[in-house]
Amino acid sequence: MREFLKKNLDPIIRLYSVIPLITCFAFNTLVYYGAMVINNNRFHYDFTMDFDRRVPIIPGFVIIYFVCYVFWAINYILIGRISKEHCMKFVLADISSRCVCFIFFILIPTTNIRPEILGNGIGEQLLRHLYLIDHPENLFPSIHCLVSWFCFIGIRNQKQVPRWYRVFSCLFAIAVCLSTQFTKQHYIVDVFGGIIIAELTYYIAHHSEWYRGVEKLFDKISAIIFGENNIDLLESEHISVKEQEKHN
Repeated sequence: MREFLKKNLDPIIRLYSVIPLITCFAFNTLVYYGAMVINNNRFHYDFTMDFDRRVPIIPGFVIIYFVCYVFWAINYILIGRISKEHCMKFVLADISSRCVCFIFFILIPTTNIRPEILGNGIGEQLLRHLYLIDHPENLFPSIHCLVSWFCFIGIRNQKQVPRWYRVFSCLFAIAVCLSTQFTKQHYIVDVFGGIIIAELTYYIAHHSEWYRGVEKLFDKISAIIFGENNIDLLESEHISVKEQEKHN
């Protein structure tokens, strides 16, 4: 079993991070769609400001809006590989941020009025498809901006990640924030709301010991699924390799 996991799964995603990262995805889905169900038939606020009305529609940015899902998957896995402690702190921040989002979604349900999309280019067609499958709800704060910013700050000060990729992640996170504006998916306040919540929850998670409770919980679940010995042995192997690299 250990050799199978070591050969097929662990090179891509560390065993200790599998369950926590799946939980992040599941909890995000629960928060987003759960809030929609609760807010069904409730009054929704429109926070559109003059700035939002002045921002032009650039349909091509919808490609970034869709591609960012791949960016999220890659960076979350990458963040999980940095170290177990860093992963658990990140997961705590991620789950905490969704709790904050859920509170805002319930207390201040938001919506906006989407413009009519003219033209039949690829960008226009994709944007109309986006409007069809994604209802204008749960706008503040923007989860698109929040998650994309997490993808950057999760590796921002991690020197084991190549500098060029850290720079790219920052630029791409900003591009995602811009895409939410040029596709009229969010207000400008949604962007800053998502970034601020990401920064605050990340700071708290990395300046407290609260992550230890999260770590213990996921250790127990992972041990049941993968086997405690498999996880411990693989983790000790990674630590040994890192120590050897330091000496070399």
